[in-house]
Amino acid sequence: MLRRLYDWTMDKAQHPHAQWWLAAFSFAESSFFPIPPHPLLGLMCLAEPKKAIRFAAITTIASVVGGLFGYMIGYFLFESVGQPLITALGLSDSFPPAACYLKERDWEVIFLAGTTPIPFKLLTITAGFVGMALPSFILASIAGRSLIFMAVGILFRLFGAPIKAVIDRYFGIVTAVFGVLFIGGFVAVALLGGGGDKEDTNPCASATMASISAER
Repeated sequence: MLRRLYDWTMDKAQHPHAQWWLAAFSFAESSFFPIPPHPLLGLMCLAEPKKAIRFAAITTIASVVGGLFGYMIGYFLFESVGQPLITALGLSDSFPPAACYLKERDWEVIFLAGTTPIPFKLLTITAGFVGMALPSFILASIAGRSLIFMAVGILFRLFGAPIKAVIDRYFGIVTAVFGVLFIGGFVAVALLGGGGDKEDTNPCASATMASISAER
């Protein structure tokens, strides 16, 4: 079944409108959609290695713009849209610590979130909620997203055919590795949230939320 899905996606990755789908997934994932654009980007780069850098640039730009949309949700529509969205995505326990870390570390958190499995949407919405300086948010988003996506584009541009051969031959192993990395993102979020079983696990988070609520 996975092999058929892989072959089907490879075929769609060469569709004339695939770049628009890539941009849409990248935009949505940074603000409200749970599925990351990495698989589609990788498959499109595999299908057309000579266009890998262009695909990576599209993903980066759309992701940063989507991050701005997430920021606006957190800044203007947190109570009506942001909070229900975070709850629906299962990120409620991670939100207070994320707000704390953003208040303490600022752009460093956005940069790291952009390059790790932690759901980027959690940090974009939270950044808007805490009122992070917009220039810092934009620059950190560009740096983080560029690092991860452009690295993929450059690697596929240089080694596209050999990488595809490896995936075709060891598809089961590659799938397992990707699954581990994907689950790792949720593990990182769980650790960020402190497991949610102790009210005072992160005093900083409680103090930060109280301070922000008073300001708003």
